[in-house]
Amino acid sequence: MWDRSGVPPDIATIETPELGDRSYVIFAGTGAVVVDPQRDIDRVLAVLADRGAQLTHVVETHIHNDYVSGGSELARVTGATLVIPAGEAVGYSHHAIAGGERIALGDASLLGRHTPGHTATHMTYVLEEGGVPVAAFTGGSMLLGSVGRTDLSGPWVTDRLSHLQHQSARRLSDELPDDAAILPTHGFGSLCSAGFPVGAADTGDARHQRAENPALLMDEDPFVARLVSGLDAFPRYYAYIGPRNREGAGKADLELPPISDAPDLADRARTGEWVIDLRDRREFAARHLIGTLAFELTDPLATYLGWLLPWGSPLSLLARSRDDLAAARRALSRIGIDRIAACGLTEGEHGEDVWAGLATGSYPVVGFGDLKPSIGVPGEVVVDVRLGREWREGHLVGAMHIPLHELPDRIDEVPAGRVWVHCAAGYRASVAGSLLARAERSVMVVSDQFSSAVTAGLDIVSAFD
Repeated sequence: MWDRSGVPPDIATIETPELGDRSYVIFAGTGAVVVDPQRDIDRVLAVLADRGAQLTHVVETHIHNDYVSGGSELARVTGATLVIPAGEAVGYSHHAIAGGERIALGDASLLGRHTPGHTATHMTYVLEEGGVPVAAFTGGSMLLGSVGRTDLSGPWVTDRLSHLQHQSARRLSDELPDDAAILPTHGFGSLCSAGFPVGAADTGDARHQRAENPALLMDEDPFVARLVSGLDAFPRYYAYIGPRNREGAGKADLELPPISDAPDLADRARTGEWVIDLRDRREFAARHLIGTLAFELTDPLATYLGWLLPWGSPLSLLARSRDDLAAARRALSRIGIDRIAACGLTEGEHGEDVWAGLATGSYPVVGFGDLKPSIGVPGEVVVDVRLGREWREGHLVGAMHIPLHELPDRIDEVPAGRVWVHCAAGYRASVAGSLLARAERSVMVVSDQFSSAVTAGLDIVSAFD
């Protein structure tokens, strides 16, 4: 029997916090089913090997836009049946599952439920034991305290999919008992989430969703109006991921190119290639090779680098260690960035300065308190690189708004003077600061929580005021 307190014990969760997603492995006897696997399938294979389980099915809740799926490759390697929602045209062998169809899992079964909204063909898989639902793998449909966004298929269907998202959540809720676990793929930082704030809990059941999910608390028309008004920009690499998932991605290449010397990386940066420095943002600010860009090796790396990098352009990586280079390589492969032109290390094997004799730069990293005296002073420019929704909710009086993903194309719009750049916490500001520094602008990077602006006495205005 399942333990109803949280996630059933025979379900393993594989987290990808860099993209805000989860994959799941369902164990039933000696067999197993994987739901929504990421591209780096070695993680899944390790979980299966640890349990000595034979994979029988790989099921996809939908064709993903935010990551390259490992589904087709995992099915090829293991011989498992790949299950895709009916109505999707894909370029590989699969079983098209229709709503109401079941997949047998020993004494349990997975029941497919058509839950359109995030996509038109989206499927939720309800895990049943003895005919009783014990968990629902909701993909991008019902999230924890939210729902999946409805605008990825195009603006012409957003309104229709938003209504379907509300209806799907209601139908699913009606058939689930209170203690059925809700196990979404998206919603843990994924930009596939809609404009509603995702719930604080990272696990939940149907009871909690009925108490906190807007789709289950609001009437349809107000829900749709709020959902659509809260939708904001999404990474442009999404446009390449969907088609690739329909074609079927091959094995992820996680190998690194040979380590290049520092002058080679400096030459690449000088000629305009994207050379990414993965170190801590403050280390980068203190000293970096001229022309390199600051993308700290933390969870937002793949999302923002994939968003800003001209798709298909040469890309090189700089890091403190080979392990950091490998971690970045893996993260980028998940969104289809497979071409790494060169790799380099920021210090020698014995701590020697590998940048001696090369052109380096630096700029200050400050807080909102440091910014306050410069607000409104001629020659001091404040640039806010947050998303439009964040800007509308509240921004500094006198600031200029250029979302980070637009900055490379709009950098000439930044007025002359010293540029103070900020975001909500510092990651995007550090990226923007490096872009501005590469353009030979004088930069002050505000690496601080936006809430600190109020504490520092800065004036905030809302677009809704």
